[in-house]
Amino acid sequence: MAETKAESGNILGTEKLGTLLRKFAVPNVIALLVAALYNIVDQLFIANASYLGSYGNAANTVVYPMTVIALALAVMVGDGTCTFMSLSLGKGNREDANKSVGNAIVAVLVISVILTALYFIFMNPLLNAFGGRVNAQTFEQSKIYFTWIAMGIPGYMFGQAMNSIIRGDGSPKFAMAATLAGAVVNIIFDPIFIFGMKWGMMGAAIATIMGQYLTAALSIWYLFHLKTVTLKASGFRPDQRILKNCTINGITSFLAQISLVAAMLAMQNMVVKYGGMDPVFGQEQYAQIPMAVLGIVMKFFQIVISIAVGVAAGCIPIAGYNMGAGRKDRVQGLFRMVLLIEFLVGCVALCIVEFLPRQLIGLFGAANESSYYTDFAIRSFRLYLCMMPLATVNKGTFIYLQGMGKAFESTLLSMLREIVFGVGFALLLPPIFGLDGVLYSMPTSDILTFIISVIIIVRTMKELSAGMKKSETKTAAEENA
Repeated sequence: MAETKAESGNILGTEKLGTLLRKFAVPNVIALLVAALYNIVDQLFIANASYLGSYGNAANTVVYPMTVIALALAVMVGDGTCTFMSLSLGKGNREDANKSVGNAIVAVLVISVILTALYFIFMNPLLNAFGGRVNAQTFEQSKIYFTWIAMGIPGYMFGQAMNSIIRGDGSPKFAMAATLAGAVVNIIFDPIFIFGMKWGMMGAAIATIMGQYLTAALSIWYLFHLKTVTLKASGFRPDQRILKNCTINGITSFLAQISLVAAMLAMQNMVVKYGGMDPVFGQEQYAQIPMAVLGIVMKFFQIVISIAVGVAAGCIPIAGYNMGAGRKDRVQGLFRMVLLIEFLVGCVALCIVEFLPRQLIGLFGAANESSYYTDFAIRSFRLYLCMMPLATVNKGTFIYLQGMGKAFESTLLSMLREIVFGVGFALLLPPIFGLDGVLYSMPTSDILTFIISVIIIVRTMKELSAGMKKSETKTAAEENA
């Protein structure tokens, strides 16, 4: 077993970068895509159920940020542990790598139970804060959906946190399979519960949490079959030093997600406020349409960003190991590959939203809604997502810098994009442009963030090149001696 573990670790420092990228990033992309599809699958079936329609979709949008809060905490633990574990293995410190997994399990279980309790205690204020007050029917559907989704939070968070650790252990395919299994369960039971049993929002939520607990169960099984680290009873004893390091390494992942919640809070409140001032959406029977459409557009964005994050996050073990081992040439080469892939992903997404918006919204029950629903959706897709290539490069940069152990730069970029720009423009532009101001906030934020990202990318590349030259000089001196 010791020999197998060593070989698994050495692959990260010796295998071709393209091969490693395919091995680690592709399964991770699929796993994150499947995770992103959890909510959008619910929304697809909800939208096409005539008794739910845009009210159900709006309710899904209202509750979605609470799911992202849980995800933010889970990936903070999971990605932070994955980075710490990879850096420790690269340095040859297997004891710290072993302890980090046990500490992560304890941390995510405690956090998930506390969050679930808070959700039940503050359910009504949270729903109101995220736009549930748009009309009475939306609030009612939101409360039903949130009640059941909250019950799945422990399983959801555990599965998401362990997914990162499983990838870091060298099993990205298993991580993908565990998430995929949960999604299949969700897809199978959604139509049964929504159309067959007429359970409405409750049925959509139950199908979702069934899948989440299956993913969690598969993750538990894997923990008894770890490859590069060993799970010991002593590892479950909280270690302040390890928890601190894992938290620092995972803070970027946390901020990347939690800042989306802040942006959604700002945007959804602006949608309620300025939608109410709109001649059409100010009418009771159409009031929920902007909220429903915003949720659909954001879910599509999340699918694209899942690919961007999946590529970069899949490289965290590779980047972390090679930074720890001093192989900065490999870190630099992999960074170039990641940036190119991120840009291409964004370009493909841009073509889809600009040329096929009517087809996209057609998947979400447009035939059962008024023309206002379709018209606003087309405009939203084209405006809100018009800078997707920049958005994907920005996101890839945040995550890859995290994998390199550059927590400050990664956190700075993430905070600027999501909090300073994302929230700032979502609040500043609607008073000037009305409801369209919400749509303009996304591309404006991405343009400004990209400018700063380019500066940090150039500086990082120069640092890596300088490190490579220094290493070459040291090697030459040792050979001459």
